[in-house]
Amino acid sequence: MFRPISPGRISELIVAQMRQLILDGQLSTGDRLPPERELAERFGVSRVTVRDALRTLEAQGLLEIRVGASGGAFVTAPSTAVVGKGIANMLLLSVLAPEEVAEARLVMELGTVALAVRRATDTDLERLREICRRSEAAHGSGEYDVELSSEFHATLAEAAHNGAINMITESFRGPLRMAAARAREPAEQSHERSITEHVALVDAIAARDVVAARRIMTAHLARGTALGDVAAQIIGH
Repeated sequence: MFRPISPGRISELIVAQMRQLILDGQLSTGDRLPPERELAERFGVSRVTVRDALRTLEAQGLLEIRVGASGGAFVTAPSTAVVGKGIANMLLLSVLAPEEVAEARLVMELGTVALAVRRATDTDLERLREICRRSEAAHGSGEYDVELSSEFHATLAEAAHNGAINMITESFRGPLRMAAARAREPAEQSHERSITEHVALVDAIAARDVVAARRIMTAHLARGTALGDVAAQIIGH
């Protein structure tokens, strides 16, 4: 299964070969790789080089390294957090205007909320309401944190019951935050209005009212930005 590696950027070549084996189905989730010594012999490289490659694959979410007598390197599927972090890093290295961020969020989340209206369970709705209650309490005590908003949108994505949407939504915690686009809006006012809009959004989802949910989400994301006309066009008004 494993082929000797030619000189060059050796660890990267090992990573590429391992990724291809996973893609081809020759390695599946849960499979345990041979020990480092055996891999080094099969690849024709040092154990240090193999270790570097395994660490890279672990960082990419393709391997889980376990320690102990029953440990080793196991093939795993990337989590939404790992994939989302990768997307976030790519966006972070790009030059994005705040309005581009707001526009991307608007396009993505209008689709997400439409799915949530159709698919959200009672458990999903209670989780969203619980975040709203914590947000109201934190705001009332002067301890509101924007991570509560990120948590709300991540939970909303889970209510859409689509793994790909979960992965992309994870990137919102980084460069796709709305803070820069709303820089002209006072923070205290922005936080209070966000909480109110989140509560209204959950009510619309619970009522299975997709028109109201999309309208509220549009107002929520376009608030404090210059996306008024674009937002209206996207929702068909």
